[in-house]
Amino acid sequence: MKESTKRLQGSLQQYGILGALVVIVIDLAVGSVVAFVGGVVALLMYQMHVAWPLAVVIGLLLGILIGCWQGFWVAYVGIPAFIVTLGGMLIFRGLAIVLVEATVSGLPSGFVAIAAGSLPPFLGYAGMLDVVTLVIGIATIAVALFSSFRRRAKDIKAGAAVIPFGLFVTGQVLIALAIAFVTYLLSLSSGGTPIVLIIIGVLVVIYSFVMAKTKFGRHIYAVGGNLRAAQLSGINTKRTDFLVFVNMGFLAALAGIITTSRAGAAVATAGNNYELDAIAAAFIGGTAVSGGIGKISGAIIGALIMGVLNMGLSILAVDSAWQQSIKGLVVILAVAVDLI
Repeated sequence: MKESTKRLQGSLQQYGILGALVVIVIDLAVGSVVAFVGGVVALLMYQMHVAWPLAVVIGLLLGILIGCWQGFWVAYVGIPAFIVTLGGMLIFRGLAIVLVEATVSGLPSGFVAIAAGSLPPFLGYAGMLDVVTLVIGIATIAVALFSSFRRRAKDIKAGAAVIPFGLFVTGQVLIALAIAFVTYLLSLSSGGTPIVLIIIGVLVVIYSFVMAKTKFGRHIYAVGGNLRAAQLSGINTKRTDFLVFVNMGFLAALAGIITTSRAGAAVATAGNNYELDAIAAAFIGGTAVSGGIGKISGAIIGALIMGVLNMGLSILAVDSAWQQSIKGLVVILAVAVDLI
């Protein structure tokens, strides 16, 4: 079960779907940035003996610089994002191949623990259950229920249409049971709560808040929904586009760090087809092709579906070529459903 959980987490950590959701920009450079940043971080630790926390910070800063590079050409020069990221895909994949001529392994244990480690059981055990994992699960259920009931109360107060109370409660109970089930399984595992799951949870909370509660988040939805209307309303659309690409660079760098940590080594071929899975996950999660519509929770669900698809095809020993064909079909069907 723990291995399955890690693979599902991998569908989130590697694909950068949070960035793909913010504004659907066909960023073809995601996988190449993952390989390039992962290679740089690994070489810093392996060849230059840089402490792994500092190497991680440098990797994230490098991702931000890459985002600035691509954002400049798109937002301020006016080159279509498709062209810029296509060039970025070639540039950073080439740099990854030049830097990582052979597999770079033997990375520090602290770095490898980012993706492979778990929170220590410092609260002890309740029978065979890890108390730390139980506390995190209970807190997650409480926050989820509180947020849902609070949102429903606001909708009612604003006069918005809401689903019947009985159906609403049933849905919340099912969500709570699902979280409780996952918590139970994790608490039984030898490692408890994976560190990478905490990282994903923090990112989900931060991006949910940014997209729903901040001016920048509203600007993103406005630009994605109707660019001309956003310009006429006084939104600095160039700055918004620029910051979106900076965000994408940061998340791609984070994905590269976690991917390298999970593998325990850096290879030039890391991140192949991640951009396809990121875009597919965003569309499956309900992000509109035309932009302006989408939620972080939907993107997470889309990533989980892609993770299950990848894991299921691997378990069934489906040939890698057929796996690519099936995932390509999934992308087309997801867009078709959205348009219909």
